Amino acid sequence: MGTHDDVRPAARLTVLAGPSGAGKDSVTQLVRARSPRLWLPVPVTTRPARRYEVDGVHYHFVDRAEFGRLLDGGALLEWSDIGVHRYGTPAGPVRLRLSTGRPVLLPIDLRGARQVRTALPSARLVYLAPSRADADAAGREFDATVVNDVVGRAADELVSLLGSSFLTPT
Repeated sequence: MGTHDDVRPAARLTVLAGPSGAGKDSVTQLVRARSPRLWLPVPVTTRPARRYEVDGVHYHFVDRAEFGRLLDGGALLEWSDIGVHRYGTPAGPVRLRLSTGRPVLLPIDLRGARQVRTALPSARLVYLAPSRADADAAGREFDATVVNDVVGRAADELVSLLGSSFLTPT
């Protein structure tokens, strides 16, 4: 798929997904530093906050009952159980940002990416491969693959995929 195959809307959800340890957080931080317009959703979790974490900034911290209500009410775009805790992405804020023309980047695991594809088929799924040897692991369900053999280069490649109009402030 070439970068000029079609004209993309200004606001698009791009999912950055890969296996644990692929470097999603590092690449996301570099990409986010280049574009204050790019919005990252605040996930919801049932795990307790760490000393440095602020509710509503790092995560929305909820109990298991509230998480269950969000899940049952269809308020989560994607979710997963990791160990004894639950994590998810609230759908409302993502849809709101997209409807107002603000691009969204969502770094999540592979299972979550598949859930997002089902909920929002127009989302662009980008597979972050930890090495060149892992580049084909995503298969056809992903729209693009970025290899994270060098974090700065992986961020450059993701920025290129997003496109300059996606990243420039309005």
